[in-house]
Amino acid sequence: MSTHPIPPGEPSPATLGGQGPSAAIRRGALATRPAFLQASVLPVLVGTAWGSRAPAAFDGWAFGLALAATVLAHAATNVYNDVADDLGGTDPANVERLYPYTGGSRFIQNGVLQRDAMARLAGGLAAAALLVGALLAWRRGTGIVVLGLAGLGLGYGYSRPGVALAGRGLGELACGLGLGALPLAGSAWLQAGRIDAGAMLLAVAMGTWTLLILLINEVPDAAADAAHGKRTLAVRLGVGGTRLLYEALTLLALAAVLGLVLRRDLPGWALPAALGLALAGFAASVRISRDPGLRAGLRRGIEITLAVHGLGGLVLLAGCLLG
Repeated sequence: MSTHPIPPGEPSPATLGGQGPSAAIRRGALATRPAFLQASVLPVLVGTAWGSRAPAAFDGWAFGLALAATVLAHAATNVYNDVADDLGGTDPANVERLYPYTGGSRFIQNGVLQRDAMARLAGGLAAAALLVGALLAWRRGTGIVVLGLAGLGLGYGYSRPGVALAGRGLGELACGLGLGALPLAGSAWLQAGRIDAGAMLLAVAMGTWTLLILLINEVPDAAADAAHGKRTLAVRLGVGGTRLLYEALTLLALAAVLGLVLRRDLPGWALPAALGLALAGFAASVRISRDPGLRAGLRRGIEITLAVHGLGGLVLLAGCLLG
């Protein structure tokens, strides 16, 4: 736990204290960083909408179970990442964070929950995700288990000491796959019984927008990460390389939407919408900087990236429903 004063706006025992089940449930829920769970909810919605265009009837139970399992797995990943980053020293040393976007939930460092309690919470959430996944497999067959375990494994491997994909320059890809592409593809498969070319292009677009969130969020944390051996892409590439990669991935997402429009999987209006999102992405990329005087611009870039992900998911969802 840090001995420094807790900055205004960050969680603290004073704001999240209290006894009893309701206070404990509130702390546990907020420890999962619920505002960021949209990153996995939207892919499930888009994949379900795409798969439901098949002749088979919409399976509401499969959708509900898939959504629950995905959100639980994402929440477990968020909490376990906080545990691992506290153990590794990156979050305690991170004085350049842009809360609430980077630097973790701060629950451990600010004394809201002990590390052991956070580890138990992560384990409980992962167990719940596996239980829901088992129900889903019972209903729709064991094929979905492969995708589910792959997603959960990527989330675990992102932070797990000894694997630590986040520090090997692979965490960003793991995030894009585990929180974006796999939930979308799996949800489409649950409804349609197959993963076709359209679902794959949707997964590329959604997974790429998810990856971009992590990539830009790593920039303010780069100094603390580098000092403790967590060599993320932002650490490895520096500001210039991170900006170029961000822009290349923005074009990849645009190309995926273009492919969907050319295949007539999405209506024509989806392309100018995606072009607008790409222009917003480039506006975010120019704000990538480690200059202390430009932190407000970097924060704005992170917010734009989150908006691109959210609006992009809605564009794909509307296109699947109306196309």
